[in-house]
Amino acid sequence: MRTGIATIPLDYGRCPGWLFERMMRLSRGIALAVIEEFGPEEFLRRLSDPIWFQSLGCVIGFDWNSSGLTTTTLGALKEGLRGLEKELGLFVCGGKGKTSRKTPEQIQRWGEFLGLPQDLIDKLVYASKISAKVDSSLIQDGYQLYHHNLIFSKSGQWTVIQQGMREENSTARRYHWLSTTLQQVQGKEDFIEEPHSGIISDIRVKPLNLTAKESDENREVSTGLIKEEPKKFLRDFKTILNNSDFLITKRRSGNFIEMELDNVEFYWHPVVKEKFDLKRLEKTIFFANSQEPKNFENLLSLKGIGPKTIRALSLVSELIYGARPSYEDPARYSFTVGGKDGTPFFVKKDIYDKLLDVMEKGIQKSKITMREKIEAQKRLKNSNL
Repeated sequence: MRTGIATIPLDYGRCPGWLFERMMRLSRGIALAVIEEFGPEEFLRRLSDPIWFQSLGCVIGFDWNSSGLTTTTLGALKEGLRGLEKELGLFVCGGKGKTSRKTPEQIQRWGEFLGLPQDLIDKLVYASKISAKVDSSLIQDGYQLYHHNLIFSKSGQWTVIQQGMREENSTARRYHWLSTTLQQVQGKEDFIEEPHSGIISDIRVKPLNLTAKESDENREVSTGLIKEEPKKFLRDFKTILNNSDFLITKRRSGNFIEMELDNVEFYWHPVVKEKFDLKRLEKTIFFANSQEPKNFENLLSLKGIGPKTIRALSLVSELIYGARPSYEDPARYSFTVGGKDGTPFFVKKDIYDKLLDVMEKGIQKSKITMREKIEAQKRLKNSNL
């Protein structure tokens, strides 16, 4: 399976109540079937795969090409599992808009309810916060995050699904994470270098991608600028903003001018119509310096370090020190199937209800014998859907 990013058209519509109620029931049935057979960690793994997740949204009746598939599917899943979380060992935190900002609070509440160690709760909260920062600051693709869910199991494994919108081209992009696929660096999870193992999209952009392996030197130089030379960084940055010939050093003596051309390769950089508040940037840089970040992840996690600060550091690292970041969008491919708006056909309530009936009866009987589990699966497979 692949984790990654999906790009889909931005949809401002609402899910009708009759459909959402059925989506709740069917998503609950599917979750129960997977967890009963394979455990909650397997369900997390499947949610982290953007293709499986997209298929889940389509199976429960939402549009294959709508941004609402993400928000509505996760909303239906959260409501469908309400009251069953402890029994299943699966906990859905966060959601859309203001609810997304309550994710750490919900993680803390569930952790205390379950009696989890505080250090494990803190790790889950950190995973929620840093994944949001990575997708807003390190993959600068023009998408503003507005939806964030962290789903975790009692064992501490988790998946993050979050979505951003880009109104200028009316698209949304979905980001998937899975705790068990993160690289380990000195015994710790690495949230920075290629935390997404794949990107699925029909919209290609040219983002500043500081999660790419090719951006390692740029990240290192950026961290060094904060730790060792904040004044020099600010001076260099102002030079870049104010001069087009910043790579040329001039020395004048009478009528003689000596020009020193720095041996730095110039690369294209997507800083177009960017406005920086230099006073605010200076305050942020000196604050970060005072915190003595050990590495780039520590730097990113600091309060006040956002997309513009990261962009400014990356720009100086590239144009002054030649440490080029990646501007490649690793988008691959997109999806096709059914939906509520009639593509390829409108949802048929009678068929939907029959599917629910088969699923729910199958789940009930699955608690008795393996034979009946198999029979339920056969009925679902042979159903005329």
